[in-house]
Amino acid sequence: MIRQSCNCLMPLSFLSCPSWLSVYLFCTAGFLSTELKMTLGIQVTSTSPQTLQKAEGESVTLGCRYTLSPFDTGELDIEWSVVSPDTMQKDQMLISYTSGTKYLHSDKALAKGLHFAAPDPSMGDASLSISVLSSAHSATYQCKVRKSPGVDMRKVSLVVMAKPSVPKCWAEGRELVGEAVSLHCKSAKGSTPLKYWWRRESGGPIPAAVSQNSVTGELKISNHSQSFAGIYLCAANNAVGAEHCRINLKASKPPNRAAVIVGTVVGSLLLIFILLVFIVLLFWKLSSRHRHEKEFSNEIREDVPPPENRPVSRHTSRSTIRQPQVSYCQVGGSEVSSFNEGCTHTPSNNSHGHTPVKYTPVEYDGRDEYAV
Repeated sequence: MIRQSCNCLMPLSFLSCPSWLSVYLFCTAGFLSTELKMTLGIQVTSTSPQTLQKAEGESVTLGCRYTLSPFDTGELDIEWSVVSPDTMQKDQMLISYTSGTKYLHSDKALAKGLHFAAPDPSMGDASLSISVLSSAHSATYQCKVRKSPGVDMRKVSLVVMAKPSVPKCWAEGRELVGEAVSLHCKSAKGSTPLKYWWRRESGGPIPAAVSQNSVTGELKISNHSQSFAGIYLCAANNAVGAEHCRINLKASKPPNRAAVIVGTVVGSLLLIFILLVFIVLLFWKLSSRHRHEKEFSNEIREDVPPPENRPVSRHTSRSTIRQPQVSYCQVGGSEVSSFNEGCTHTPSNNSHGHTPVKYTPVEYDGRDEYAV
């Protein structure tokens, strides 16, 4: 309406108005007053960072200060919600303030430690406080303040991270002059990205010839010398914390190679000699044992007494009596007597007239088998 009036007056002012400038100023003032009435209202004035990074277990306050306008005459309504990453999903309401009353709308996991920072949010401070942070609190939060006809909002991204644990420092490679050695640093826990930095606490700054990797935590020395020796400190850090460890790097002279070779040869010869002595002793021990067993068996054979005579059974004695007895006679010629008869020995021609000798057979007692 005012714009149309101004558009109509401006051409006429140049023709009939004695002072066209006053008319132009009047139209401009009316236009600006209309724009101010349309834009003036409730405003969120917090200037805290839009993205916050906090460590687990810490507390945080999400700022949401606001100012009211005289044109806002409705009822004050404050809402905090978690913005869904999916635009098709509904945002999750956390806490609200309406008609002087506070309401919790979230589940127990998110509602724990959740409250308005100010005792009375209607006094221009609708900031949200979370006392104990966990990884579940990582989200984008929205503060909306409404008092009809004015309304304003503000979004804050919260990232909850884990602090790095105390790293472990160790050295790989022999700490000998002229050889390669590397220092390593690693934290078992901590949210990424983790960065590692080495510095020397004693002996001056780290020489330029040393290379270090901030991602893996390795400090590499290709040609170790006494100038690299000292106490090194490794710091592991991320956006919410830092921890460190220390290690003492030494530079020892390498051993004499000739002495090492001589010692190796002497040790090998000594080992061979010990093995030979062991083999000889073992052979001697086995030979002595075999000889002792043989002598012991011979002594047993010599000391064994002859078996005792045992009486023969009656059956045996009877069979012996029934069978004819055989006798043997020593003969010089050709006459031999057998069975139970005696034997007569006829001397040879060289006997010079001696009488023949007659041998009588031996009789046995049938009961005891003794000669009679």
